[in-house]
Amino acid sequence: MASWLRTVVMVLAMVWFPVVVEPKVRHYKFNVVMKNFTRLCESKAMVTIDGKFPGPTLYAREDDTVHVRVLNNVPYNITIHWHGIRQLRTGWSDGPAYITQCPIQTGESYIYTFNVTGQRGTLLWHAHITWLRATVHGAIVILPKHGVPYPFPKPDHEKIIVLGEWWKSDVDAVMNQWVQTGLPPNVSDAHTINGYPGPVPNCTASIGYTLHVEPGKTYLLRIINAALNEELFFKIAKHWFTVVEVDACYVKPFKTDTIYIAPGQTTNALLTADQEPGKYLMAISPFMDTIVAIDNQTATSTVQYKATDDYISTTLTTLPATNATPVTNSFIESLRSLNSAKYPALVPLKIDHSLLFVAGVGVNNCSSCASGSRVVAGINNVTFVMPDTALLQAHYYNISGVFTTDFPGNPVTPYNYTGNNSLTIIQTTNGTKVYPLAYNSTVQVVMQGNAIIAPESHPIHLHGFNFFVVGKGIGNFDPVNDPKKFNLVDPVERNTLNIPTAGWTAIRFRADNPGVWFLHCHLEVHTTWGLKMAFLVENGKGPNESIIPPPKDLPTC
Repeated sequence: MASWLRTVVMVLAMVWFPVVVEPKVRHYKFNVVMKNFTRLCESKAMVTIDGKFPGPTLYAREDDTVHVRVLNNVPYNITIHWHGIRQLRTGWSDGPAYITQCPIQTGESYIYTFNVTGQRGTLLWHAHITWLRATVHGAIVILPKHGVPYPFPKPDHEKIIVLGEWWKSDVDAVMNQWVQTGLPPNVSDAHTINGYPGPVPNCTASIGYTLHVEPGKTYLLRIINAALNEELFFKIAKHWFTVVEVDACYVKPFKTDTIYIAPGQTTNALLTADQEPGKYLMAISPFMDTIVAIDNQTATSTVQYKATDDYISTTLTTLPATNATPVTNSFIESLRSLNSAKYPALVPLKIDHSLLFVAGVGVNNCSSCASGSRVVAGINNVTFVMPDTALLQAHYYNISGVFTTDFPGNPVTPYNYTGNNSLTIIQTTNGTKVYPLAYNSTVQVVMQGNAIIAPESHPIHLHGFNFFVVGKGIGNFDPVNDPKKFNLVDPVERNTLNIPTAGWTAIRFRADNPGVWFLHCHLEVHTTWGLKMAFLVENGKGPNESIIPPPKDLPTC
């Protein structure tokens, strides 16, 4: 057969009988080890995965199955949460300590097994016990199926950018400060970009990360905020971004020179190296538009064009003011789902559960605290108390006395949430309460911030689900008029939302994943204080709508 004819036959065969690449089973091993690191001219031993900070990147492809064996070689209990992975029926592998599993104890191991059905994009993994997330975190990159292109121009290269915080002291000691004193803990000493703070005062040896680029090339930046307590602005001097995805969900592309990203959120953005060859400042700084202490250190790094000499001065940029609320609003309000035939926005239109969750801080009496009181936090005036037995185990095995199913779907005593209030509202009640949902029921949650002590922005993460952000506003939610302005056509799909300071955000999702699913503020300080709860989604009909049995190596408490 002539070569040209052979080529034609091969092409036609590929069209008529396309090669189907089966999903893979990917195996990873995470060794939890202590490792010495030096930052800010001081060294400390800290918990890491494989001795890396940030930790290793987990790669998979849409519909793959992932097995991660986590071996604990440190004198701390550990769990790993695969933040944003749906965990369809595999809640045993979700990872929050005492919610879906007991911790992996020293010398023990556990195999997390989950699939990435219907997901593609950038997510993150991190420790989900005490404050170990500060150093135990890394990226998850889920590639599209073979042969499926991105719904945006294909980049020439992809780069992972992990944003974080650095404490000179041990993070558990920082957390225990609140336990012992009842007062808010110290803020971090620096921010980091891919593990480095960049030049800082009083430490000439402090270095920053360098992103090397080639003129004319386009880079997909997979940006992750792994910080414990800081919402951040991200900017590169004289360059613009095209945002194409958040929280592993594609969005209608839009241009911006500043990215706003809260802890637990991810953003994919295209960066084109379209400036004169040279060095350009890449920096992050905190966002806080209320009277709350923050780490105001700016972390810096460099975008360096190929063949640029190191001695060339860096082009600088100006970051937004710390309280630049208009910048955050502009970014958030620019986010829209693609809502295309291939990537539809399946927003629930009929709602079975309409919930109002008021989030905020308070002060409770504390006889064991040096101050005589303790700063706490809660939802609907309930400060969540962590159980001694994992909630999912208690639910699966019908163990009584671990939790109750009476979490209030609305405030028990309504009040003017964002106005001036009596001091009697500061105290909260304690409880390990969940809110039950029937399988496949539809849910609307209005997350309402309050002004108790100080109004504050809250990044809220829901495990086990993506949701649609259908509305937001300042002040108290108006149940009559505000829903008339909801976006039910192309709202952004996320796993971590933002409650604006003294405002509200409304989300909708379908409870199509049986199990116990954590909802909490992703500011670790607020989670520690009790700003958290859980949904209990009952099994549906048949095995495909039910929780799978627990694995044999599930850790015990």
